[in-house]
Amino acid sequence: MKKQLLSLTLLLTVAVLLTRLLGSCNKSADLRLLTAVSLPTPEGFPAPLYNNGDNPLSKEGIELGRRLFYDKRLSIDLAHPCSSCHEQQASFGTFEHDRSHGVYDSHTLRNAPVLVNLAWSPYFHWDGQFEKLELEATAPITGQHEMGETFPNIIRKLEADPYYKKAFQTVFASASIEPMHIVKALSQFTATMISANSRYDKVKKGQGSFTGQEQAGYQLFLQHCNSCHREPLFTDHSFRNIGLPVDPLLTDLGRMRITFSQEDSLKFKVPTLRNCYTSSNYMHDGRFISIQQCINHYRFQIQQSATLDPLLRQGIGLSNEQTDQLMAFLKTLTDSSFITDRSLARPQ
Repeated sequence: MKKQLLSLTLLLTVAVLLTRLLGSCNKSADLRLLTAVSLPTPEGFPAPLYNNGDNPLSKEGIELGRRLFYDKRLSIDLAHPCSSCHEQQASFGTFEHDRSHGVYDSHTLRNAPVLVNLAWSPYFHWDGQFEKLELEATAPITGQHEMGETFPNIIRKLEADPYYKKAFQTVFASASIEPMHIVKALSQFTATMISANSRYDKVKKGQGSFTGQEQAGYQLFLQHCNSCHREPLFTDHSFRNIGLPVDPLLTDLGRMRITFSQEDSLKFKVPTLRNCYTSSNYMHDGRFISIQQCINHYRFQIQQSATLDPLLRQGIGLSNEQTDQLMAFLKTLTDSSFITDRSLARPQ
């Protein structure tokens, strides 16, 4: 526990320093040389929370971020880019793994969360460690069980590449690459990971209809799930204890790791359900391999505790038929265009 707290303290120190520098990073950039990009708001979505006033989106900045996202040089072993844990086929989560693999055959504490509609999120990571999208990438880049690298080492590698030297100078009008340039470029790219083209979305726009089974599942969803997985984002961004049995080998206290409040013990951020059928495994530690296992947890396996969410104290009573109906609805949240979008894929 002491080692975890020391690592967290060091990481928060880095985050504070980067926060102070983020605001001044783009002040000298000549925006006339960049192709401005506006973040679209899909029909039915609220206004995005992402405030990029000090990091204006541009075609060039987004492309730079995309290249960094897929670049192995951001990891110390030159084998673990951001995309190694955040795979596009898995809605930018980790496909069919419980916990993510890090450098030198290490494992992370948690299952990599999907990167979906981040511009609408007020918190990042399972425990809400960061409240600013630009800082979200600092933890995996420097985490000893994730990418294990330091920003000075990364900068030395990138400055040896003529593409990066020119790209960073163009986007940030700086002769040198700075840590805040890296995280700002990454955030520009990840902010564009917008999923809003599923069958559910088409039905909502009057461009299709649910089957009878899907419609029944939708009504069950509204009755039992929407209070936490609130549409259209299918999360309310809250932190909740959903009654999972504690894994004694991981000793993961969730939100309490950040707030140090006993009231937050075993609480984790409510994940989005968009593209849930493409992004197994499930839960913060990837313990479930199927959506049916997840639903069965709420039906039969909730563990009572002091911080258990009050909405779950009686469990969720569903018959087998209702479970099938709910799963049929959840399949309509799959956005195939998102997981095949070439603008989000590895650069050729």
